[in-house]
Amino acid sequence: MAASAEEKLKALGIVLPSLPGRGGNYLPAKTAGNIVYLAGVISMRGGEVVAGTAGADRTIEEGYAAARACALTQLAVLRQHLGSLDAVKNLVGVNGYVNAVAGFPDSPKVINGASDLFIEIFGDAGRHVRAAIGVSALPRNALVELQMTVEIRGN
Repeated sequence: MAASAEEKLKALGIVLPSLPGRGGNYLPAKTAGNIVYLAGVISMRGGEVVAGTAGADRTIEEGYAAARACALTQLAVLRQHLGSLDAVKNLVGVNGYVNAVAGFPDSPKVINGASDLFIEIFGDAGRHVRAAIGVSALPRNALVELQMTVEIRGN
């Protein structure tokens, strides 16, 4: 039998980060039926914003790490909302936003930092549809922001 998502995290030595405070009047996660909608989270590491602009002062590799950091935060949000990541049936969609210079062509390579982690943790259930979009600004000058939709197991 395949390892559960929680077992996989433990086996990989991954500790999920503390949850950030909200930046406005919204919920971090909301369930409608068997779908959980997750608000966007910005790239943070050690309680500090991973800031910068891809193609200017940040590399694709730094963006990849920032997207992975966003993914870890989203997993922490999901765990708090659901009680366990084992309640996740499938990752449905990921919208990734990269703070980038005009014409930056590598937003997909940056957002792979999140997508690769999800597949590492959830296997085929981590495969998702996605958008990887370069934008001119993100909250707090964050390098990456990630928003997700997840299907959970029925009761």
